[in-house]
Amino acid sequence: MAHRSLRAPVALATGLVVAFGAVTGVALADPPAASAVAFDRSLHLQGVQNARDIGGYRALDGRTVRTGSVYRGGQLNNATPDDLAVLTDRRVRVVHDLRTVFERELGPDRIPAGATAHWDDVIGHAPPEVMAATLTGGEGLYRAFITAPGADEAFGAVLRGIADTTDGAVLFHCTAGKDRTGWTTAVLLTVLGVDRATVTEDYLLSNQFRNASPDDQLNGVRQSWLDAAFDQVNQTYGSFDTYVRDALELTDADIAALKAELLA
Repeated sequence: MAHRSLRAPVALATGLVVAFGAVTGVALADPPAASAVAFDRSLHLQGVQNARDIGGYRALDGRTVRTGSVYRGGQLNNATPDDLAVLTDRRVRVVHDLRTVFERELGPDRIPAGATAHWDDVIGHAPPEVMAATLTGGEGLYRAFITAPGADEAFGAVLRGIADTTDGAVLFHCTAGKDRTGWTTAVLLTVLGVDRATVTEDYLLSNQFRNASPDDQLNGVRQSWLDAAFDQVNQTYGSFDTYVRDALELTDADIAALKAELLA
């Protein structure tokens, strides 16, 4: 896998050079008020883009996703000492890295003290054109989250890891913190019973946190991309529940553990 990933297209390498630059002007965003508890979900990190709490959303059963339990963000290679101190203070004990070996070699993570690192490569076995879309997004990339070899195993491992973490918080991230991380968050919130409209609103917050204009495909996200992933789930597996059970291999016990840990 390593040799194949290191032959990533020049387009990917160029995009990564842009992404690995200094982080400036991280935007803050207001949570969707209709379906969320109003709070400042930003982690206010200087060197990590799009770092935020995924909690505060109401599930269909009336419970609320706990805050301070699961965080999402971009790569940690530019995390400052103060950033790492913030993550330690927030009791981040597990970090899941969704990047390829190529991305990891360009920018090794800086892990907060006391945390354990896990590598869950989503698209390292995908065709080169899929890997080239890592930084630019697109419907093809999002459909590959369901169809690419190894993607199901990676996403499933992250969710089971969250279910198994009972002491401290979990942070998962990719490079930009918007695509692989965005789909992971969408799946997790959906499993927890958050409605699709709210899941989409949370997904689109990446545009605000990354200061992306509507036509900025490099830094932003689009609803059509997320819709493509959900559509591919239905095409391939017939339903979201079947995808969770057969592709991600989450058992009833795993789902019950996620809800017990993350819903209040």
